[in-house]
Amino acid sequence: MSGFSQELIGRSGYLNEGFADVYDSYRPSPPREVLDVLTVVAGAERPSLVVDLGCGTGLATRAWAERVEEVVGVEPNPRMIERARKATEQPNVRYVEAYAADTELPAGRADLVTCWQSFHWMKPQPVLAEAARLLRDGGVFAACDYDVPPFVEPEIDEAFAALMRARREARQRLALPAGGSSWPKDGHLGQIGESGRFRYVRELVAHGWRETDAERTIGLAESIGGPRQIFGEQAPKVGETFELLRETATRVLGDRTCPLLLNYRLRIGVK
Repeated sequence: MSGFSQELIGRSGYLNEGFADVYDSYRPSPPREVLDVLTVVAGAERPSLVVDLGCGTGLATRAWAERVEEVVGVEPNPRMIERARKATEQPNVRYVEAYAADTELPAGRADLVTCWQSFHWMKPQPVLAEAARLLRDGGVFAACDYDVPPFVEPEIDEAFAALMRARREARQRLALPAGGSSWPKDGHLGQIGESGRFRYVRELVAHGWRETDAERTIGLAESIGGPRQIFGEQAPKVGETFELLRETATRVLGDRTCPLLLNYRLRIGVK
């Protein structure tokens, strides 16, 4: 069991009633273009096994279903994995309730081991040791994160960024550090290299599109960083900037949909 991950989940609000539904409804699944990059890097047009660590509600796990023989999502949060199982119909997708450093899955079988927006929740070196154990020779570990805010429209993006700044300030002031405070995303590549378990380490950049509207843009912001209730009444600016984003997205987008650009940073290690 990872004490770091357990403590982080406990204070994050991700165990709150209903949050897993918000997360699954509004967080993006990985775009097809990004999955294409990973299969090329792994040298497997149709991987036999993908292991998705910190899979949450299974958004990335399910995205692999039509492209692989088998995909296993690993997640310690019982509410998130319950939502994943309810949302999954594909017979080649299954889930294991476990921490990423101790999956108890067979060694040497995986073509890809991935962490989608989740590696910063984990103590990196034990997880990298487990990823290397799971991978075949030539298999790939990939910590995959998209930039926040995504690109929608300049005025909306600025309102989204203001909300994220208010959340960061509130976390610092109230001593509620996020996972990225201990293990920043821009340090992932260094952690992979320092592990000594991968013969080739590199950061790749890819992007993909999805359709969004005012509701989905607001919902995405609501899903990032845990529910606003974790701040109680002690961070009024978080609520104010959230309402500003709601007003801005509703005014600018109205009833129309538009493209949302997701920029992914893929920190990879080839075993």
